[in-house]
Amino acid sequence: MEAGEDFGPWLARQLKLADMTQTELALAVDVTRAAVSAWITGRATPRSETIERIARALNTDLATVHTRTTDTRAGLPVGWYHRPGHADRGRELGNAAAFAFDADVSVLARETCQNSLDERITANGQPVRVRYTLHELTGEELARFREAIQWDDLYPHYEVVREQNQKVGRVVDAGLRDMYERDRLVLLRVDDYNAAGLTGDDYDDGRFAAVVRRQLDSHKSVGAAGGSYGLGKATLWATSRLGLVLINSTLSEPHEGRTERRLVGRLDLPWRQVNGESCAGPAWWGRPDPDSPGAKVARSWWADEETVASLHLTRESGEPGTSFLIVGAHDVASLTDDSAAPDSDEGEDDDSIQRMHHRLVRALGENFWAAMTGGGDRLPLLEASVRTLRNGVVVVPEERVDPMVAQPSRTRALKAFLDGTTVERLTEAGQVAAVTVPLNLPARAGGRSSLGEHRAVLLVTDAEDADIRLNRVVSMRGNRMTVRDTVVPGLSPTNPFQAVLLAGTAAGPQAPFAAEAEEFLRAAEPPEHNKWGQTEELTLTYSPSAYRRINGLTRETNAAIKALVVRPKKGTKQGGGKLAPKLTIGSGKKKRRLSGVSMPVLEELDARVLEGGAWQVIGEIRIPPGGHEWRLAPLAKFDVRSGPRPTIEWAEIVGVDNCQVVDGILHFSDGARSATFRGVTDPATHAVRTSLSGLVVELRTGEGKSSS
Repeated sequence: MEAGEDFGPWLARQLKLADMTQTELALAVDVTRAAVSAWITGRATPRSETIERIARALNTDLATVHTRTTDTRAGLPVGWYHRPGHADRGRELGNAAAFAFDADVSVLARETCQNSLDERITANGQPVRVRYTLHELTGEELARFREAIQWDDLYPHYEVVREQNQKVGRVVDAGLRDMYERDRLVLLRVDDYNAAGLTGDDYDDGRFAAVVRRQLDSHKSVGAAGGSYGLGKATLWATSRLGLVLINSTLSEPHEGRTERRLVGRLDLPWRQVNGESCAGPAWWGRPDPDSPGAKVARSWWADEETVASLHLTRESGEPGTSFLIVGAHDVASLTDDSAAPDSDEGEDDDSIQRMHHRLVRALGENFWAAMTGGGDRLPLLEASVRTLRNGVVVVPEERVDPMVAQPSRTRALKAFLDGTTVERLTEAGQVAAVTVPLNLPARAGGRSSLGEHRAVLLVTDAEDADIRLNRVVSMRGNRMTVRDTVVPGLSPTNPFQAVLLAGTAAGPQAPFAAEAEEFLRAAEPPEHNKWGQTEELTLTYSPSAYRRINGLTRETNAAIKALVVRPKKGTKQGGGKLAPKLTIGSGKKKRRLSGVSMPVLEELDARVLEGGAWQVIGEIRIPPGGHEWRLAPLAKFDVRSGPRPTIEWAEIVGVDNCQVVDGILHFSDGARSATFRGVTDPATHAVRTSLSGLVVELRTGEGKSSS
């Protein structure tokens, strides 16, 4: 016999499905009941001629009995099971978990891709591959699909729900009108490969039950998982106007002796009364479970290839993973998102699916560019793509999301970290600076004790022209999904930059307390996983003040960024003007020379022309011992061939590092060995056009008393 589920368990299940006893099978195939019992217990196997008689008795073909990779079609057919109304007459008018998210494909992409990352098979070192397929059905294709999902059995439930005066009813009504008035239905399929698949029993603890049967069951397989609330899967049903999702899973671990084409459907609707029977809400599509009372509860079943194809759920390979088909997909956000509008001369229908396509690509790039980046000896964690079809014909070809296109500067920074090519300080364009910042981890169960100091990795690099939002820092942990994307506050005008904070296990295997930091930050994320802060989980697990440790991490991160970006960069002077750093001491009031104290020296000067014609200069001053007592005033002048140099007024001058500016005078910090200032000239005082001029910066002795 060919490899498949063991014959005994397979035969026992087929007898249940066919409502046939061992004695009845024995009579049908002309053997003793003891022989049938021996087959089921595995003590014997039937002969070839007997297998033919078994196939006839079960009303199936010979190949099904030989391979045992699907159930026979004898007995109880696949159908819809609606959970009966509660005995206490309580009602749920919708799935509360689905209301936690908007009907937004960007949210869907974030949650589903995170789940796929969490279930990635890590043993082979390969990325998890996620593909999103938008497929619009019309005409005959739509009619065939409705027949395949037994639409006639579902329609009475939708008719009742659309009349209910609440949110779900209005959404369902819009979905039905779109189908019947415009003769169209949008399917959105999410496939992942090299993932665990929905393993486990239909009802007991496991991935299958967590996704299909339960709410608020995360059941993550790794400690660095992005999800922790069990809410993310609700985005699948929230994205469907019809509350309907079909599932085809290829398992990484056999269940009932097989791995491929495990099918089930789930419908999420509010309480309803149809044909005099109350339904609590959810419904499942599958094979009636003969072990349930009256064989009414539907469970998953092993489908044949023809059935899978009719449901548009055919997977491209036998690689483990899961395909989720969202029936009646919609994206409210895309209707008002002009930035996602494609260049198309097609009608409104085509425009809507193309908008969804482009919003999916953009969302994947914004949230998972880091997971898609590899370097050194490490492959990316994720590959993602989007394609769009209509009735099986390509509308938008498959588009693989490229992190270098989505986030060029940040991707370059992360790749430099993975390649080991970072530097301590930015001195040339294109470099990536890496420093560590501390996260003081609290101990569990409250108290003031500290578990230890985690060192997160901060990467800073120049922003590229393709970057839209500048001078920001994105933060992430082990699965490399963007958690926070925030502006760095308190910055004066500076060279555009991008920063990346890698915390937890994302900081690398050498980072101290990486696993503990991963657990701490995971507890600090809300269900949306879009920030770190005070959460109930954090308070209960650690202490009510634990969130302050995150505030400390934020302060340290912002301070480290400022220390890196304000430093002048050698060899990167811009603006076309000539810069002449010059120190002139003695103009203005004479100042008593301090005994044994040398004068500060302007060592480096960086300048560029800003939009609007202003010069921006960043100067670094070397301060000898005792030199902090000097009071100096930066003076900007145009460089001319002869005659006095015209003076330029400052529009802004600030101390950046180890100095402050008081009435235009630099005051150095005690004991400082270097200081940095930044100045921006006032274009209204320019006597010469900026692009045609050079610039001289002098340091003059300023007003103020110096101590001996």
